[in-house]
Amino acid sequence: MPPVFAHGALRLYLLALLEAAPKHGYELIKALGDRFGGTYSPSAGTIYPRLAKLEVEGLVATESEGRRTKYSITEAGRAELDRRREELADVEDNISASVRRLADDLRADIRSNMQGLRADLAATAEAARSNARTAPPTERTSSYSPEGQRMLKEAELLVQSFRDDVRVELRKHGASQSLTPVTLETVRTVLDQARISIRNSLRS
Repeated sequence: MPPVFAHGALRLYLLALLEAAPKHGYELIKALGDRFGGTYSPSAGTIYPRLAKLEVEGLVATESEGRRTKYSITEAGRAELDRRREELADVEDNISASVRRLADDLRADIRSNMQGLRADLAATAEAARSNARTAPPTERTSSYSPEGQRMLKEAELLVQSFRDDVRVELRKHGASQSLTPVTLETVRTVLDQARISIRNSLRS
C-alpha cells in the first residue's frame, strides 16, 4: 500500500493542526485519526520525532503541563505555513484520496471476512439443524413443555447477554474515540448475518 503521507507532508500538516490551537501529542494523533475517519491512525513513534524536529527548527514551541507536553505553532511556523499554503492544499487533496483508498481496502477486507463469517454461521446452523433432526424423539421437546419453555428462556437470556455485552463495548469505545463508518458497517453486517442464520434455524 502506498504511504499515507508523501515525504515532508506530515510535518506540514502537523503545523496546520497546531495553527488552529495548541495541542498535546495525543490530541494531534486523535485529530489525524478523525481526519482519516478512523481508517488510519499514526503511531506515537511517527508523530513525536517530527514534532521534535519542528521544535529544533523553531517552528513549534513546547510547554510542560505536568507529565504532558503541549505543542504550539510559533511565528516562524505560521510564516512557513503561509509560504506553503498551496502545498498544504495538495496535502489535503492527497489525504482525501488516501481516505477513499483506505476505506476501499477496508471494505474489501470486511467483505472477505463476512464471506467467511457467513460460511461459518451457515455451517453451524446446519449442524444444529442436523443434530435436531437426528435426535431421538425423547430428546425433542415441544415449545409448550416445561423443557421447551426453559430452553426458550435460555435462548432469550443469551440474546440479552450478547446485546448488553456489545452495548458496553460500544460505549467504552465511544468514550475514547468516535465510531467510524467502517466499524458501523461491520457491526451492521455481522448482526444482519447472525439474524438471518438464527431466523433460518428457527424456520427449519
